Amino acid sequence: MIAFSEPADFLTPEQYLESEIKSPIKHQYINGEVLAMAGTTDSHNTIAGNLFALIRSHLRGTDCRLYFADVKAYLEQRNCFYYPDLMVTCDSNDRKNSTYKRFPKLIVEVLSPSTEAFDRGDKFNDYQTLNSLEEYVLVNTKHQRVEVFRKTEGGGWLFQTYTPTEELFTLHSLNLTVSLDEVYEDVILELDSKTRPEN
Repeated sequence: MIAFSEPADFLTPEQYLESEIKSPIKHQYINGEVLAMAGTTDSHNTIAGNLFALIRSHLRGTDCRLYFADVKAYLEQRNCFYYPDLMVTCDSNDRKNSTYKRFPKLIVEVLSPSTEAFDRGDKFNDYQTLNSLEEYVLVNTKHQRVEVFRKTEGGGWLFQTYTPTEELFTLHSLNLTVSLDEVYEDVILELDSKTRPEN
């Protein structure tokens, strides 16, 4: 999703949560600052939808729950609330609150030009404060490319990229193997300005 600054006074988490319930648009919250969220593109939405269908089918009959875009992740150590594109939690404590989750094991972000640097940088740094998080996945909208960060036993993060040459990739946190063709089904990739043909 695309985020942009919205001038406002700094809010407490409680003020943010209360205002967010009434707001016609979504906002992310970063240590008192509120950022409004704009809409997504066709490719972004289709990719997220494809992944939702694949993961939801896999999780049926388990204690894990999958959330799609409208439920927040709460990062207590960073005093942040983000809206991941997809988030899976298997912790029963996360059923106590219907608007945000504190213990996700998998977070997926579908990249957009305006948020890619943030998703790779500060947001990922913030997500790493979640002890429950096992995998962080970035899905490209300009190329068939999925990047997976997996937490190691030592607490570090192992990075792996998947392109059409690999065909399949596994979400270890869910024990789920999917193909890039499934992820990118019906997706029209967004042209990069560097590769867009001239008129």
